[in-house]
Amino acid sequence: MSTTDRTGRTGRTVRASRPRLQVLERRIQALYDLLVQVYGPERLVLKAGKLQALGDLRADDPGRKLLGLKKIVLEDPSLAEVPTAHELARELDLLEEELADLLARRTLEEDLEKRIAERMQERHEEYVRDIRLQLIKEESGPETPETQRKLKRLEELETRHLEQSALDIMRPSSLGEVVGQDAAIRALLAKLSSPYPQHLLLYGPPGVGKTTVARLALEAARARPGSVFGDEAPFVEVDGATLRWDPREVTNPLLGSVHDPIYQGARRDLAEGGIPEPKPGLVTEAHGGVLFIDEIGEMDPILQNKLLKVLEDKRVKFDSAYYDPDDPAVPQYVKKMFSEGAPADFVLIGATTRSPDEISPALRSRAAEVFFGPLQPGQVEEIAAEAALRIGVELESEASEMLSRYTLEGRRVVTLLADAVSLALLDQENPGVVTVRHVADAVQSARLPRVALSHKDEPPQIGRVYGLAVAGFQGTVLEVEAACFPAREEGRGQVRFNETAGTMTKDSVFNAATVLRALTGKDPQAYDFHVNVVGGAQVDGPSAGAAIFLALYSAITGTPLRQDVAVTGELSLSGELRAIGGVSEKVFGARQADMKVVVVPEPNRDDVPANPGLEVKPVRTAAELVKALTP
Repeated sequence: MSTTDRTGRTGRTVRASRPRLQVLERRIQALYDLLVQVYGPERLVLKAGKLQALGDLRADDPGRKLLGLKKIVLEDPSLAEVPTAHELARELDLLEEELADLLARRTLEEDLEKRIAERMQERHEEYVRDIRLQLIKEESGPETPETQRKLKRLEELETRHLEQSALDIMRPSSLGEVVGQDAAIRALLAKLSSPYPQHLLLYGPPGVGKTTVARLALEAARARPGSVFGDEAPFVEVDGATLRWDPREVTNPLLGSVHDPIYQGARRDLAEGGIPEPKPGLVTEAHGGVLFIDEIGEMDPILQNKLLKVLEDKRVKFDSAYYDPDDPAVPQYVKKMFSEGAPADFVLIGATTRSPDEISPALRSRAAEVFFGPLQPGQVEEIAAEAALRIGVELESEASEMLSRYTLEGRRVVTLLADAVSLALLDQENPGVVTVRHVADAVQSARLPRVALSHKDEPPQIGRVYGLAVAGFQGTVLEVEAACFPAREEGRGQVRFNETAGTMTKDSVFNAATVLRALTGKDPQAYDFHVNVVGGAQVDGPSAGAAIFLALYSAITGTPLRQDVAVTGELSLSGELRAIGGVSEKVFGARQADMKVVVVPEPNRDDVPANPGLEVKPVRTAAELVKALTP
């Protein structure tokens, strides 16, 4: 009974599990077929042999066949446990999941490989296209019909030339041809041709030859033994008034700048790699020579300070946030510029028409100072005569003298002469001779006033005297006049003067009134007087005190004063004449106005330059001053 039941149950189990086993066998066969598709028959056999699964795959037992598939999917030959009948379903589910992951990874890898291959193909095609374009450019160049047309136009323009300008011909070609600046030339040449040359500041009025002398001095210094300047020493010239720079150092033509890759102007090959490029400036171009800055007083103060730093270091340093010293793509010259800087060892020569006290003290402390004096009429005539000789025309002596009456600038007289020469060449009668008429026409065309009016043979005057002042580097004569009347209200006299003359004039008037009362015993409060500086000239400094005192003294006492005498000096309350500045320029201005005598304070006796035909009288007190101008 029990056996029959057990046998019956067993028979029912076999009958019940047989369909399930067949399903599992079909699933195992499906996995095998899938692997054949994935690897291919041959590769699957080879893979099974390597993993010791070939015998398992050929077995009839489903458990061993599943074990062989498991070795291949997991790639583990050490697997040896054969699944039992009731473990087949679970092992088969796990193996299917592993195979699903394997197929998913394989599909993803194939997709990525395909996309990579496509991208590589695109890059390859771009590279081939760039190479092809480069070869085309190398063969045909960057030229187009339009650029070739413009090039032809430029070449045609190059074939046309005008003759050398008259100004170039008349310009001095050696230091010996420069007129009126012997002392300045000697000082400049001594400092420049020394084995230890100095930086220089050149002061002087415009048009007296500062730039020309600096250029010629370098040429002379090259030829002197022991000079530090070689035959190729450059002379780099720039105008300080026109120098423009960017505080971000994007542009700085003087010191140099860095073209960062994000800014316009950077080289394309460097910009594409994110590499900044340093650009040397004029200080590097002048290395080993001279950097000449005209109108250096007009330079930006910050740029001046940066220039001083370069003078000390003799190098220009560059910096950029984009510079990476470890980048292998950075060219060696860029690395050298950023690590060591650019050389800038040169002699600075700065020229200015400003007075020394208007120049940066830091700049003055690093440079020797050379002063160019104003030209005298005789020197202007000599410049005109030599310029006429160079250009090959005859200049009448009266015409040369007329030129000196309208300008004291060497550059201006040459320009006027060039205009007169042009007019003379139009003259049919005598085209090679420059006459007074030609010069008069040139002066009239330029609308030039006379440099100085002559005061020869003027009779003595009451209440009028000539003082002296300095305008820039030029001395000039000031006409000071005074009028005096009894006060409208007794003891309440008033003083009037032109305010445009400056506050110093006002102070000088009150000082003069005090000295006048002490010297004459007359109370200025008993008079109304008016002091006038003719023309409203701005009097800079107290040196007009002597002239104002004389005008008041003459007006109140009725004493005539000589009109061929010019005076200068500060008058103290005690009646003494104090020392003043600009004596050389003031004496020169007196000579220009045909004065016979110049009165200066006694302390300035040694400051007066030699001027033939001009008498110089040093005085100490107001009383001596009155005596010097009384006929």
